[in-house]
Amino acid sequence: MSEKENIAALAALAHPGRMAVFRLLARRTPDTVSAGELNEALSLKPSTLSVYLGILTRAGLIQQTRRGRSLHYGIDLALTGSLIEYLVNDCCRGRPELLTSLISQPRPDEITGPQKTFNVLFVCTGNSTRSIFAEAILKAEGGEKFRAFSAGTRPRAALKPLASEVLRAKGHEISQFYPKSYDAFYEISAPRMDFVFTVCDRAANEECPPLLGQPVTAHWGMTDPSRTEGTEAERALAFKQCYATMERRLKAFTSLPFSSLTQISLQQELDFIGQTPEKLGAV
Repeated sequence: MSEKENIAALAALAHPGRMAVFRLLARRTPDTVSAGELNEALSLKPSTLSVYLGILTRAGLIQQTRRGRSLHYGIDLALTGSLIEYLVNDCCRGRPELLTSLISQPRPDEITGPQKTFNVLFVCTGNSTRSIFAEAILKAEGGEKFRAFSAGTRPRAALKPLASEVLRAKGHEISQFYPKSYDAFYEISAPRMDFVFTVCDRAANEECPPLLGQPVTAHWGMTDPSRTEGTEAERALAFKQCYATMERRLKAFTSLPFSSLTQISLQQELDFIGQTPEKLGAV
């Protein structure tokens, strides 16, 4: 990007509303988000959002794609990276101390010290199905290398009944699983997370302060099985399929060669795992 283009990109971000759009899209990367969902999540008027998206698109920070009748938007990672490079290497003449917190980040296998036990948090809105499935699966399959937790930004009072049925059928002791608030993980006494995965779009859309410890994050959005319409059997099948998809993702996650991955390559692997089941060979 030229200096003129970089300055235009910085100007595009120099507005709280446009920055809110950009940050939401960054949290949903590598997914794209429809204009309608952006309106709902950010409580913006359609005309206002249209102006924001137009400015960010012209600045090269986001890209627009069409899915059927809907327009979807996503971060242009290459151009965003170019902007950061411009700020560090051109404006600041490459002073390394400006990036100390990033440069000094340990390799993924060193995050938790010699025990190499990773704390993993799964976040959803209600913490009553998808994030609970993830917690249960990782607790059962993660061995001594992983400790699993789950939480909700607005936790429900109890698990969804069909979720409980799936957990029982899969042999989990469901008494240990219940909705919990994400706020609990901000407490000083809370365990420090190494990985945080949002597993529903609504939770990823919310602007939550980052947890302590700079955990690696990724969005593994999944459709809420409780929204499935049809017969009782069809609804039960949706919950079973949700569990199966999460199980495939976690098998891919726990199989990663953490000791040989850089922060960048790890992020790419996590983003890939969170994409459609078809990409992971699901039927």
